[in-house]
Amino acid sequence: MSKLPKALLALACVSCLSLSAYAQEAVVTLKVHHFLPAHSLTQANLLKPWADEITEASDGRIQFQFYPSMQLGGTPPQLVDQVRDGVADIVWTLPGYNSGRFPLISVFEQPFMSRSAKATSQAMWEFVAKHGEKEFTGMHLLATHTTDGALIHTGKKPINKMADFRGKKIRAANRTSTKLISLLGGTPVAMPVPQIPEALSKGVVDGAIVPWDVVPALKLHELVGHHTEMAEGKPALMYTVMILAMNPATYEGLPDDLRKIIDERSGAVLSRRAGQLFDEIAVQNGHRLAESRGNKIHQLSEDEQQKWMKVAERLDQDWIKEVEGKGYANGAALLEDARQLIQQHSDTATH
Repeated sequence: MSKLPKALLALACVSCLSLSAYAQEAVVTLKVHHFLPAHSLTQANLLKPWADEITEASDGRIQFQFYPSMQLGGTPPQLVDQVRDGVADIVWTLPGYNSGRFPLISVFEQPFMSRSAKATSQAMWEFVAKHGEKEFTGMHLLATHTTDGALIHTGKKPINKMADFRGKKIRAANRTSTKLISLLGGTPVAMPVPQIPEALSKGVVDGAIVPWDVVPALKLHELVGHHTEMAEGKPALMYTVMILAMNPATYEGLPDDLRKIIDERSGAVLSRRAGQLFDEIAVQNGHRLAESRGNKIHQLSEDEQQKWMKVAERLDQDWIKEVEGKGYANGAALLEDARQLIQQHSDTATH
């Protein structure tokens, strides 16, 4: 046999081995489940760009299949169990839908804690890393963030002072907002976000406490006529805590290089990006849609907001008692640590 055929044979063997190795690099498709529509800010501006970056960095070895609007079945409160059980590989959800199961992270939903989703989201990631391992057993966290600050959306009459809450049924997202609405004089009605349009249309509620973020997805601006924000430069009424979480077995089953690609684009980096996105785009989009319908955007006076903040102070003690009842030591110190982390990231953002 001549040297040339031998060389060609060797080259062919190398090519076959290369093709075989490439074929063994199986493509992983991750199922992403959440409760908002596909056109929502969350999927279109946060989750999809993040997923596309990972797909590109992995040369296509990681793909994502989105299931918006609970297309994999179940209800929004069941999402945390779905990611733990492997029904979905990744979920984006509200821990607050699961009353009492995530007491620690709910500190970031205390009224009047912050002025910035960006600062709060970064603070929350650090806080969970320091204190929250027990709370998130059975899931691998990819990001923690808040939406933009919640405000009050009402149908026929605005809420400009505490007395305006009397006789009003207001949608609440979690136990904290339920207590706050009661303290301010309203009647809270707890329900997940997707139920709000029907509840407003049928008069089940007179209004809802939600951020601007959900206004486009729910077409909320078409169902109400008034939107009440907090006083300029003052803390938001409250923030809604969100998590992006992955099934731990799915995560650990990935090759090291693919886990690294996900890690480098998640965690503190993604939490910061999410907070900034909601601070900026969500508010802009909400204002634009409300104004396009001729709706009125109101702001509390500083004096009125001070009254609300004074009333809400008692909720801090409620939170401290709750977390200590769940086995956490020194709830007051945990609350102060959350506040200090928010302040640190707020200060960083101004420099």
